[in-house]
Amino acid sequence: MITEKTLREFQEYMQSGRMAEDFEYAGEERRMEMLDLLEQFMDVAEIADETATKLIFKNSQLGEMFGTGPR
Repeated sequence: MITEKTLREFQEYMQSGRMAEDFEYAGEERRMEMLDLLEQFMDVAEIADETATKLIFKNSQLGEMFGTGPR
């Protein structure tokens, strides 16, 4: 499982501009790896959003309206 520390370090890596700099000087194969990583990260972020929504609205009236409440 990803730790909060690892996630924070990755966020900092992207926000600091270091990732962009690494990308600029990387070879083609490494650039593709970096883009694949970002694509996978975005896919995981979508799943995290869906999961958070289900957890937040589980067992609530609003959750029932959206199909995430008790059945």
